[in-house]
Amino acid sequence: MKHFAAATFAISTLFAIPALAQDQDMVSYTTGLDYEDVTFGLESAITDRGFVVDHVSHVGEMLERTRADVGSDVVLFEQADVYSFCSAKLSRQVMEANPMNITFCPYDIFVAQRPGEDSVTIGFRSFPEGEMQIIQTLLDEIAQEAIEE
Repeated sequence: MKHFAAATFAISTLFAIPALAQDQDMVSYTTGLDYEDVTFGLESAITDRGFVVDHVSHVGEMLERTRADVGSDVVLFEQADVYSFCSAKLSRQVMEANPMNITFCPYDIFVAQRPGEDSVTIGFRSFPEGEMQIIQTLLDEIAQEAIEE
């Protein structure tokens, strides 16, 4: 979460459509599209490939709902969701190469908007070199497609 906040701040200060921020832990893009347009684009990019969104984690809602309970007055997100899905074919491929690649499944892409900002960030965790790069490429293609105008 610390890396996400730092990267989000860095992205917001260098706003471009789309702008790329990449560090050792994540890949993210920022866009001027509305949040709803980005989430619709993400769902479409996932399902158009024949994948099923297994779960949507409403992280922003949870953090806001529990903010006072944990003694915080900081509003982290205007909106933030994490979309989880899997690919049977690619998952089998990477797990046949190394069964411990199970640790990366399902695959998650987040969409987030910070309070008071018009930009929306979409991104995912980086994957290790080797066979998992096929998944990183897939997630990158999906994230970029989600914010195409």
